[in-house]
Amino acid sequence: MDMASNPSGGGGAAAESTMRFQSKSTPSSLPLGELKPPMLGKKFHRRASTGTAMRGMQFLEAPRERYGTTETYKKLEKLGEGTYATVYKGISHVNAKLVALKEIRLEHEEGAPCTAIREVSLLKGLKHANIVTLHDIIHTRETLTLVFEFLDRDLKQYMDDCNGVIEMDNVKMFLFQLLRGLRYCHSKKVLHRDLKPQNLLINGIGELKLADFGLARAKSVPIKTYSNEVVTLWYRPPDVLLGSVEYSTPIDMWGVGCIFSEMVSGRPIFPGSTNEEQTVLIWQILGTPTEAVWEGVSRLPEYRPEEWPECEAQDLAIQMPRLNRVGLELCDRMLQYDPKRRFSATQAMAHLYFESLAIPKTLGPTKSIFSLEHIVIKSETSLGKHAAKDEMMRRRASVA
Repeated sequence: MDMASNPSGGGGAAAESTMRFQSKSTPSSLPLGELKPPMLGKKFHRRASTGTAMRGMQFLEAPRERYGTTETYKKLEKLGEGTYATVYKGISHVNAKLVALKEIRLEHEEGAPCTAIREVSLLKGLKHANIVTLHDIIHTRETLTLVFEFLDRDLKQYMDDCNGVIEMDNVKMFLFQLLRGLRYCHSKKVLHRDLKPQNLLINGIGELKLADFGLARAKSVPIKTYSNEVVTLWYRPPDVLLGSVEYSTPIDMWGVGCIFSEMVSGRPIFPGSTNEEQTVLIWQILGTPTEAVWEGVSRLPEYRPEEWPECEAQDLAIQMPRLNRVGLELCDRMLQYDPKRRFSATQAMAHLYFESLAIPKTLGPTKSIFSLEHIVIKSETSLGKHAAKDEMMRRRASVA
């Protein structure tokens, strides 16, 4: 789980906002019938990590014997630690369900990091089967703890357990769920801006959920200019690498194409260590871009053709020999240089590659694809003995 990570290059300063959490936003998995009307919590006036003043930020707390207090949850083990937060596996004393506790440290002068404020603000409005659920928020003098549903592992851990060889039917189901959650985000005008395997969580039955919205941004109109210091380097699109700060939903679709390739091949397709190396790695596989294939590329701030090698585009089958031609065509449409030519999440979901899944268009946003009888995750034949035992335990736990 990478929910505690703080990828380099966060977004801009957090805008002044007031966030209110009411009982109607409490997930249906919680015992709503037992909850009393929410009580108004204390206001706290702190500044975001960038120094922008945060005024009037309020939390509506549930009764103290229920939700909104540290006593409600027990920490079981540490899962990970980042610059601003530590994530623990925990359990709720109310319903005995496992949870993930993202504990964010509050500096006396600086207050809550803007990434945490942004994550809470966006997640409270995103309710979807393929987006991680925020159950509860606990505010103390020293910490702000976000309580999420617990999922077994992230996609990176899943690929590692499979020695980089995921069953191709499972790749298809994971990709469809990723696109499904992303389509919902984009329909709500939310850009994730940090898609990578570590930020995609998977449970025992194969449900995949988008997580870590710390770099996400609500796409406002008419403002179109954002920071270009977003998206973890390996999944950063070429327009952002070349300095573009005017972007929209295609910024996420490039990341989907990279993740698709990684699930198929078992390795990152563009594993650069610097912006310059990342750029050249992309050119070596997709060809050095010109105005003929990418209109407007020569006007980008970091356009420096004199420093780049002249490369011819490769057949993507060289990178993904396990993928059929239909799948390769889909991946190619998401890895287009020109953002305007990149597939949207909606277009990708309608691609012939997913025809065999037979997912009805009427499936509601809060319904999992695994609610359909014919959708079942396949056993991973490449799992080692230890990983296979863990997999069996996870599945039994999910059924229980």
